[in-house]
Amino acid sequence: MQQTLLQIKNFLKSDPSKKYAKRFGFFILGLVALLLLACGALSVYFNQNKAEIIAKVNHKINENINGKFHVTDFHYKFLTGFPNFTLALNDVEIKDNQWPSHKHTLLKAKEIEARLNIWSLLQKEINIHKILINDAQIYIYKAENGYSNVNIFKPKKKKPKTSTEKPETTIDEVNLNNVHVIIDNHLGHKLFDFDVASLDSKVDYDDENWQTNLYLKTKINSLAFNTVHGSFAKEKVLEGNFDISYSEASQKIDIKTQKLKIGSDAFDITAFFNIGKTNSLFGINIGTDILWRNASNLLSGNISSKLNQFDLKKPIKVNCDIKGDLNAEGDPKIVVQADIRNNELTIPDGLFTNCSFKGIFTNNFKPEKGFNDPNSAIVLTHFKAEYETIPLTISQAVIDNLEKPIATGIVNADFDVSKLNGMTNEKILHFESGHAKANLRFQFDIVDLYINKPRFTGEVDISDATFDYVPKNLHAEKTAVQLSFTEQALYIKKIAYKHKKNIIRIDGKIDNFLNLYYDAPEKMVVNWNIYCPYIDVKQFLGVLKNSPAQKAAQKKTVKKNNVNFTNQLKSVIEKCTAVINLKADKITYGSLTATNTKATLQMLNSKLLLKNGTLQTSGGSIAFNGAILPSGNQYIFSSTAQVNRVDIASFLRSFNNFGIRSFSPKNIKGRLSSNANVTGLMSSNGDLIVNSMRGKLDFNVNQGALLDFEPIMKVGKFAFPFRDVENITFSDLSGSLNLRGEQIDINKLTISSSVLNFDIDGIYSFGRGTNLALTVPLRNSKNDANLATKEERKAVRERGIVLHLIAYDNEGKIKVKWGKRDKE
Repeated sequence: MQQTLLQIKNFLKSDPSKKYAKRFGFFILGLVALLLLACGALSVYFNQNKAEIIAKVNHKINENINGKFHVTDFHYKFLTGFPNFTLALNDVEIKDNQWPSHKHTLLKAKEIEARLNIWSLLQKEINIHKILINDAQIYIYKAENGYSNVNIFKPKKKKPKTSTEKPETTIDEVNLNNVHVIIDNHLGHKLFDFDVASLDSKVDYDDENWQTNLYLKTKINSLAFNTVHGSFAKEKVLEGNFDISYSEASQKIDIKTQKLKIGSDAFDITAFFNIGKTNSLFGINIGTDILWRNASNLLSGNISSKLNQFDLKKPIKVNCDIKGDLNAEGDPKIVVQADIRNNELTIPDGLFTNCSFKGIFTNNFKPEKGFNDPNSAIVLTHFKAEYETIPLTISQAVIDNLEKPIATGIVNADFDVSKLNGMTNEKILHFESGHAKANLRFQFDIVDLYINKPRFTGEVDISDATFDYVPKNLHAEKTAVQLSFTEQALYIKKIAYKHKKNIIRIDGKIDNFLNLYYDAPEKMVVNWNIYCPYIDVKQFLGVLKNSPAQKAAQKKTVKKNNVNFTNQLKSVIEKCTAVINLKADKITYGSLTATNTKATLQMLNSKLLLKNGTLQTSGGSIAFNGAILPSGNQYIFSSTAQVNRVDIASFLRSFNNFGIRSFSPKNIKGRLSSNANVTGLMSSNGDLIVNSMRGKLDFNVNQGALLDFEPIMKVGKFAFPFRDVENITFSDLSGSLNLRGEQIDINKLTISSSVLNFDIDGIYSFGRGTNLALTVPLRNSKNDANLATKEERKAVRERGIVLHLIAYDNEGKIKVKWGKRDKE
């Protein structure tokens, strides 16, 4: 290696090497001199023929335009573009003949370079090899009547072609730098506005056809196919290479580019533009992998403003196809297709994870209705995702009419109900366990991009659900629900419900459910059929209470765009009317136990109405109607009841003796029948509040007896010291009472007993103020029961001595004295 380098070094130092180097240097200097002489000759030629060249350029341009061409100065650029002759035109303007009316200059350039073919120039012909336009403005204008300032260019006259004839003038290369291009189409309401930083195009001609590979870097100020809706790719920088071809036969330009950069994303684009007088159709097809938000921001404002409310975390594969007419008003046809795989979809109502689907956007959903927002739609197919951890599948969904969007589709779900806690208000509804399946056809409005008033038809099946309905402090276990939603009604096929020791089985129907659920829940009537093997009434009184949350809502209503599902459900539950046909094998109410209970219950605005109720208790039966209404921490009740031959001791014991302290159920026995029409209060635990009852009570007791009844024993010891007043049997014990809270008006209490007969009138008080008048015939009534008729017993009732006594309140104790009450 060192020997080779040494040989080269010796050769360079040799005389022959120096001789060749000198000759090569002279050759280079000769070429430079020749180049300078040629350029100098060209400069001399231009200066000598400047007037003629300018005249020919003006003539060449003016013979091809219907307007005015103005150039401030011409000069030759020495050595630039050699071996071509470079002519620089300064301050160039081109205006059409109608410029005074529209004021849009077609071309205004600070400098235009025209590189002319030297050989053609020496033959007195102009053949432009290259055009360079620097610091210019190009404004292409089309008026509402169809006139365009590009009509300045005269059509070429067709000439018979010969085999040797060449085109009159061709421009082989075009270069633009810092050129502002505007295409303002008032006829089609389109505006294209570009700041071209650089454009370089080399054109190959084939007769009237041509093709080029064009490099372009430009900022898109406006790409508006409909100026009403705004621009596509607004304020984005576009950079890339385009393969462009033109066919004279079809008068169509075809464009193809790959990896075109628009903003930070790369696109593959294929496009065509028809530029014939009778055909201005165009088409653009765009393919890319892009982030959702980036893609949305490339669309026009009317579309992106809606799509920006959504987002996908990962890039998606998108294809956009735009077809239209450059001279037609309105939007072009737009079809966008996307393929989403294992992505995260964000919508105004929540987040879908593990999301996969195929989506199509079109602004021509129904072909006969044009290209517009009302006829735009988004079609989703093969949708799979988890919404708030709930797995959902939708075979197809359509969001139709983007002006007033309506979404329709079919959704399937199969999940553990505890996952609902993520999307419900746990202060209202909390799920612990259970499983749900749903197959529902849905429809809902989208208001301000939020789901509004979803409607469903289909089936829901819930099994083994344990949950808490917090506002009513209601806990349910092992609940099974089968629902069927139809256009006409919601059918409750099955609800099996367990709460503490209560077991409830429900089926029913809600007519016109879909219309009333959102718009008029107060008009909704829920028809239930309820069967209960066992139920404790007190445990369910809490269901009637108004929750604190409801009271707060009544004080201040907060308007929200997105009505939470559980809040709406709570509102419906509290406003709707529930009509319940109840059948219960066993019911308990405190100490009362009833069997074979039947009733119709109606729940309206937290008010419970009971109609046509019957039950069996204490060896007899009761028929009743009534109402219960929450009031603070208490309940207001009203009732009409017909009691038929119940065991009076057991019955009184069941109701805590109605608060009467002067005797207990052990003081009385017999069969009670009564008619009552009363109102009163119950505590939050469902107990009767003493002294709260008002109304009328008529009663009678058959086969009865008074045992150790203190007021009678006191009278007996005073008036009948030798009679047995501790065990009194009676054939007639009846009365009519007027209940007034703490006091009872005893209109007439008639007692016909084995010891004596007596009548009681006056006021009995649970507190202070007792004032009773007792009429006591002293005759022995022991044998009155043997008299054959009631008239005979009445005739002998007050024979003999009759005592008139007053039983009155004396500092909380009952005292007895002689006298009549009306004399007091």
